[in-house]
Amino acid sequence: MSHAAQRLVAGVDEAGRGPLAGPVAAAAVILDPDRRIAGLADSKLLSAARRESLAVEIRRHALAWAVGWADVEEIDRINILQASLLAMTRAVAALAQCPGLVLVDGNRLPVLDCPARAIVGGDASVAAISAASILAKVARDAAMRALDARFPVYGFSRHKGYPTPEHLAALAAHGVSPVHRRSFAPVRRLLPGP
Repeated sequence: MSHAAQRLVAGVDEAGRGPLAGPVAAAAVILDPDRRIAGLADSKLLSAARRESLAVEIRRHALAWAVGWADVEEIDRINILQASLLAMTRAVAALAQCPGLVLVDGNRLPVLDCPARAIVGGDASVAAISAASILAKVARDAAMRALDARFPVYGFSRHKGYPTPEHLAALAAHGVSPVHRRSFAPVRRLLPGP
């Protein structure tokens, strides 16, 4: 590994562990130390409009970035934690440059080919992880808007698949769609018995 690669630090975070529908997304970002992006923060603390504008800046100025996914079938097969870690592995693998260190938000590490550290609360304290949290959230929100166009009765563009009263009412009224996570209790309860 070159000296330059050793200095490259990638931040990694996921979006979409809690929803009842749709994929889970993860992003990996290597920020350019010479091009600071003002306003990076945990994506959950930012408005949707601010996330969108920061995502444009991150994609434009980062040295490398990538988004990885795990779909509903994978979530149901291996569980949401393992699917989140799989999406993270895919995001890091898709980076155009290999980082010397990967910093992951949370307390669990995905399987990676490079050194990594888990940082609890990293999305609020490490700029590269904040950037990853923003890209993951923006990518997942866009995916949920696309699913809303295919399954309009559930309101995915409004609640992004989270278990809001509106979503739970739509589930009860319209049943389980192909993009709902069958392993999640509120969905599983609506499935026909064995």
